[in-house]
Amino acid sequence: MDTRTGLPVVGMVGGGQLARMTHQAAIALGQSLRVLAASPEDGAVLVAADVQYGDHTDLAALRTFAKGCDVVTFDHEHVPTEAVRELAASGVAVHPGADALLYAQDKRAMRERLSALGAPVPRWRPISSADEARAFGDEVGWPVVVKAVRGGYDGRGVWMLSPDDPLPAGVELIAEERVVLRRELAVQVARSPFGQVAAYPVVETVQRGGICVEVLAPAPGLPPALAVAAQQLAIDIATALDVVGMLAVELFEVDGGLVVNELAMRPHNSGHWTIEGARTSQFEQHLRAVLDYPMGETSLTAPAVVMANVLGGPPGGIGIDERLHHLFATDPGAKVHLYGKQVRPGRKIGHVTALGDDMDEVRARAARAARWLQEGL
Repeated sequence: MDTRTGLPVVGMVGGGQLARMTHQAAIALGQSLRVLAASPEDGAVLVAADVQYGDHTDLAALRTFAKGCDVVTFDHEHVPTEAVRELAASGVAVHPGADALLYAQDKRAMRERLSALGAPVPRWRPISSADEARAFGDEVGWPVVVKAVRGGYDGRGVWMLSPDDPLPAGVELIAEERVVLRRELAVQVARSPFGQVAAYPVVETVQRGGICVEVLAPAPGLPPALAVAAQQLAIDIATALDVVGMLAVELFEVDGGLVVNELAMRPHNSGHWTIEGARTSQFEQHLRAVLDYPMGETSLTAPAVVMANVLGGPPGGIGIDERLHHLFATDPGAKVHLYGKQVRPGRKIGHVTALGDDMDEVRARAARAARWLQEGL
């Protein structure tokens, strides 16, 4: 407990943009957010007052970090499960807990658990040899999707393989059928230790090169019954896995319904639109959930909300400050969030959110703003 404010201290392991935006939400709640960062260059370090440095795989560093925290949570899923268990066994409140977090860390465990729950998933199989991959591909059809069981994100650790392609070496793998999808969707839900849940509207996510470039809220043209089914599916998964905090369920919309693609147990890129576009942002909601506060309202603040990621562009051109000047002069309603990252081509360095009444018009504004910030064109 922070003796100055009488409010809890939340520790967030990881110092990236999710911690940075969680810190911004914590300010309004009077919370003290402590950040465990890997480097002074991490985005959250530039804004947070209470920063410690350490490796998220180092149990001793985690124990030191957790001292004085009322609850510990994460801005990524890479803390070893054993370390999370050790912290909880020593009396630290950790959300989400190790038993839940496993299913966001281990794709094989996630597929096994969702299959046991009867959730819709692609046909899949663990594989350890080219012969097993070929047998699976011959069964479900080629090409097949091969995924690293641990560690993949933003298109990394995912391969589309044909019959004669070699398997990636040195990693545990699962193979999945290539799903014929109409589009990609996402649902975010928050769940508290008490068991209260709150679901956000279903959104459409647009991917290019394995990276999310746009999020459209609400998902255009989604039948109401399917939207309710997607929200209920996410709530059921959060409850069955005993998730505490935010859960993002990435979905494929297919002929006849939905298929679960991935899970993330933290604030997620598909929910950045909620900062301006929902009554309660995903970052505030995550804090409410891990602190066992009542959940906030999740309804939209406008009929159409679009978030566009800002990626690092080629070197040169006018500086980012001048780009902001031009953008705000052109579109005063655009909301910009920059993450304090060093710019590298293709790296997520921020996002832009636009709100309005017409989805096509709002989408064009968001895309134009993100492209201008990336390229200066």
